[in-house]
Amino acid sequence: QVQLVESGGGLVQAGGSLRLSCAASARIFSINIMGWYRQAPGNQRELVATIDGSARTNYYPDSVKGRFTISRDNAKNTVYLQMNSLKPEDTAVYYCNTLPSYYPWGQGTQVTVSS
Repeated sequence: QVQLVESGGGLVQAGGSLRLSCAASARIFSINIMGWYRQAPGNQRELVATIDGSARTNYYPDSVKGRFTISRDNAKNTVYLQMNSLKPEDTAVYYCNTLPSYYPWGQGTQVTVSS
């Protein structure tokens, strides 16, 4: 059973930065498109970044484009999300998974941005 473990969240003021990490218990990254997702209270889970297996192609929705950067280290089975210029509307629990999501969701990591 593959496990995904997210970390790096916290409380930050608007305009601040955080770097999230997602570690997998098995070598899934090198053969899969990986994504970061987030879910705010009362909202559906949404995709905020993707990266392909060779780290050549990324996708970001307009809401985070230019502020978030996804990267990966296949040797470490780890995917990262660098978040800059954070806004209160970025407050959510952040998760990683493949695209489409295939593995059980991890516990996520809480990101709270204060105004």
